Amino acid sequence: MNSTETSDSATPMSRFHAVIPAGGVGTRLWPLSRAAAPKFLHDLTGSGSTLIRATWDRLADLCEGRIVVVTGVSHEQAVRAQLPELTDADLVLESEPKDSAAAIGLAAAILYTRDPQTIMGSFAADHVIAPLRLFQEAVREAVATAATGRIVTIGIAPSFPSTGFGYIRQGENLGVEGAPHAHHVVEFVEKPDEATANAYVSSGEYSWNAGMFVAPVELMLRHLEANQPELHAGLMEIAEAWDTPRRDEVTARVWPTLPKIAIDYAVAEPAAAAGDVAVIPGAFTWDDVGDFAAMARLNHALDSDSVTVMGDSQRVYSDKSSGGIVVSDTNRVIALIGIDDVVVVDTHDALLVTTKEHAQSVKAAVAHWKDQGDTDVL
Repeated sequence: MNSTETSDSATPMSRFHAVIPAGGVGTRLWPLSRAAAPKFLHDLTGSGSTLIRATWDRLADLCEGRIVVVTGVSHEQAVRAQLPELTDADLVLESEPKDSAAAIGLAAAILYTRDPQTIMGSFAADHVIAPLRLFQEAVREAVATAATGRIVTIGIAPSFPSTGFGYIRQGENLGVEGAPHAHHVVEFVEKPDEATANAYVSSGEYSWNAGMFVAPVELMLRHLEANQPELHAGLMEIAEAWDTPRRDEVTARVWPTLPKIAIDYAVAEPAAAAGDVAVIPGAFTWDDVGDFAAMARLNHALDSDSVTVMGDSQRVYSDKSSGGIVVSDTNRVIALIGIDDVVVVDTHDALLVTTKEHAQSVKAAVAHWKDQGDTDVL
């Protein structure tokens, strides 16, 4: 849509554009996930679809293919191969990572310059969500709520008292037409300790913060300008040149100068304090596939006494072992004997052996190799 008149008369869903930020290496999934092949480019669920392809497919019907993808320059060819529908104008390439406020903010600024009435939704490329129907219902409610002039987050009903996620505290129902589950957001809270997490879950007032945001681009940028004026100015300069021959020159000059900050700190939390944020509690299941324990959870073994095997190799022997996961892209023979809940990841140049209990600690190994200068395995 090119005219304000057309936009003003359009339905909220016809103004909806999706944004897929595809960044982050996923260091807890090393050595499967690497800088050159991060987790969103892998099939981690055994579905036959990579995470970014599955994310696109979840969103395409909702926005009739109006999708912007933000990713690193080094991932351009792999992303294009995964998403052949993606146009040059809607592929935003980061020459260096600048955190989520710059990535999502640039997409918002580009969409704003094309049509200030746009409603955008940001959904990470590396999450696993089911069932599709419940997810799409939540997004439609979020769009309807955003159309009333709010930034909307889709919260996840906690399935356990996690200390690894931030939380959203919800207030009263907003009574939005077309969004019966929309509630006012009282506050965003940081990752809690175990006792606090238990209290949050018991209260029924808190959702996990999955980083899904739906908002009018004008409102998103207004809060960004108020809280991060330097970042806002730089993003608007790039956006105004985006659909012109000056795109590459302006982006190369401005992008490296932008400050790094997460969208939660730059927009969501200040907007919540100003009373401009709503939440739609999502009834769907959600997993950010944060470690190999999550992969085991998402890829169930054939029976309770066996080990989950993923990858190209099927040359895995298991005896008196259960609950573990083997991920291999080699043809090496792997035998597990008398060991439970083990994680074995075998690649052409690295081998990881840990347990599901210690799966979150894999990122420490990545930090070690980086400090040692062994960047060839990262």
